[in-house]
Amino acid sequence: MCGVFGYSGEEKEDLAGYILEGLKKLEYRGYDSSGIAVFKKGKVRIIKEVGELANLRKRLKGKHLSGNLGIGHTRWATHGGVTRKNAHPHTDCLGKIAVVHNGIMENYEEIKQKLLGLGHKFKSETDTEIFPHLIEEKIKKDRNLSFSEAVRLSFNQIEGLNAVCACCSDGEIVAFRKGSPLVAGLGEKGNFVSSDIPGLSCLTRKIVILEEGEGVSVTKERVVKINSKTGKRALAKETFVDMEEKEAARGNFPYFLIKEIFEQPEVVARVAASDKKEIKKAVEMIKKSWGTYFTACGTAAHSGLAATYMFSEIAKRHVNFAFGSEFPYFNDFLVPKSLLIAASQSGETMDTLEAVRAAKKKGAKVLSLVNVPSSTLTRLSDKTILLKAGPERAVLSTKSYIAKLSFFLLFAYAIAGRLNLGIKILQETSKEMVRMLKRGLEAKMKKLAKKLSGCEHIYIIGRGVNYATALEGALKIKEASYIHAEGFPAGELKHGVIALIEPGTPCFCIIAKDRAKEAVLSNAMELKSRGGYIIGISSERQSVFDVWIQVPEVGAASPIVSIIPMQLLAYHLTLIKGYNPDRPRNLAKSVTVR
Repeated sequence: MCGVFGYSGEEKEDLAGYILEGLKKLEYRGYDSSGIAVFKKGKVRIIKEVGELANLRKRLKGKHLSGNLGIGHTRWATHGGVTRKNAHPHTDCLGKIAVVHNGIMENYEEIKQKLLGLGHKFKSETDTEIFPHLIEEKIKKDRNLSFSEAVRLSFNQIEGLNAVCACCSDGEIVAFRKGSPLVAGLGEKGNFVSSDIPGLSCLTRKIVILEEGEGVSVTKERVVKINSKTGKRALAKETFVDMEEKEAARGNFPYFLIKEIFEQPEVVARVAASDKKEIKKAVEMIKKSWGTYFTACGTAAHSGLAATYMFSEIAKRHVNFAFGSEFPYFNDFLVPKSLLIAASQSGETMDTLEAVRAAKKKGAKVLSLVNVPSSTLTRLSDKTILLKAGPERAVLSTKSYIAKLSFFLLFAYAIAGRLNLGIKILQETSKEMVRMLKRGLEAKMKKLAKKLSGCEHIYIIGRGVNYATALEGALKIKEASYIHAEGFPAGELKHGVIALIEPGTPCFCIIAKDRAKEAVLSNAMELKSRGGYIIGISSERQSVFDVWIQVPEVGAASPIVSIIPMQLLAYHLTLIKGYNPDRPRNLAKSVTVR
């Protein structure tokens, strides 16, 4: 949520355009407005706009704002509506300090009232705007106070989980983080600050990682780390990170979402080719644990739920699952021998990080599955498995979900002493996915999308491991097309849900060749008897189906192939409705607020 990009370095003729390109790399995080501040010769020029970055680009058309210092921001609204006034950056009364911010300043109202009493004027409804005024007030009271020290003291005054980036006309950017992610980058002709590593991937491999409570002073010449509590300063040490930026272009695809759906067979193949030693090390942590717990949020959570079924059926091992936002309420069960497995594409999901911190307080070990190297989650974990999904630019998660399912399947087979069989299943699954996509699956889902685009409700059922697939399929439809969709355990229909079924109601039934097959078929007939329009996702045609979506028979990997039709349906429903499938409303790729 919210993208931050800043630059301090050699003067650029079109610094505004340069910052805009930096923000474009962060679009996948999700946003509803944006803004840029450019400094030159002691003066700051600010341009803001609501909606997509394309709108901000239009406002900048013909305005080549040169400068040597600037910050930009893509805002996901928390306080105040989506308006130009509420878009970042925000300034102090004198217009000399510009601030952008990710997070929530929980005590902003109390601080704002004090600042109003001191004569400060506010223009927005945001919590962020208090920060430049706090800096201004501290400098006003002590003329000998440096800008970076004023920012540090102001940061210590706010409560909550925040990343704040402030700059002034002397060519310095000062940023601090607590909870919310923030990194800096070292370039050849200047230095950078960004809300995450992928935002700098095409600019530099030299990344400065900020830990909890740390800050940086970024100037043209150097990046200096600052301890937020003590003010102690030290020249920053960089970490070399390669994010494979070449993979992040759309190529011949109109949107990232469809490109990433079609990249999934390759992702499964990469997971199958993983270092066996790394898999075995992760599995040893699971075997040695006294209680294994899975936690994640959103799409990643559905992979964790699927994993509980995989571990039960394949590994004969009991594991526990809780959503990241709920996990801290279960941590009373944790002991130092416990293991928490946390999954996150970005490694910056706030609720997942809070769950991990709660586990660490109990002395538990943490194993993480993450797509972004050097993210906060990787640094909190005792061991990390990188997902190998490559950059994921659409807000909706597809590749990383498939990667997580694939790794969980390998873990389960490895625990059972059959890792080679798990690898073979993934290798065959990858090939079958390629065949499935080549034989016209997308065209079939596009045709179905046209039929379903006017529906108000869609229901999806599955049993066992494909109950998680039903939940994920429903989430994809809701996220992208804004059509109400719900996934249910098929057996729960008769306990209330079936009351929602009317003649013509679309009902997807996910049926694998497993022990749940006959039960799901029976549930599908119950839906059909009430007038439901039955769409079967299965390797075999069944008489109960009104529409059959064929998927390959891949055994325990059925959730990997069964979700693809739902992803494609969500994509084409979105196009029919005229929405942007890469950036759905109100959503962010990386949810960095609680």
